[in-house]
Amino acid sequence: MLTEYIHKAMGEAVYEKLEDGTYHGEITECPGTIAFGQTLQECQEELQSVLEGWILVKIRHGDDLPIIDEINLNTMMPKAERIT
Repeated sequence: MLTEYIHKAMGEAVYEKLEDGTYHGEITECPGTIAFGQTLQECQEELQSVLEGWILVKIRHGDDLPIIDEINLNTMMPKAERIT
């Protein structure tokens, strides 16, 4: 289910070619997931890595994850004690 969630979230990514020819990508449903790359593929790979780390941090802190394409990981994972 986690792999499918990541795949669906990556499908929501928005990319932009910057003036210097590099790329910027982000997933607006997952605030803070932003990446840059020299090529579109490099940017996509970096963004997936950022997303995976973002998910781990959200889970570790007991934060809810956004529901993406009807995939709700919040109902599948035990709630961790919130770190303050």
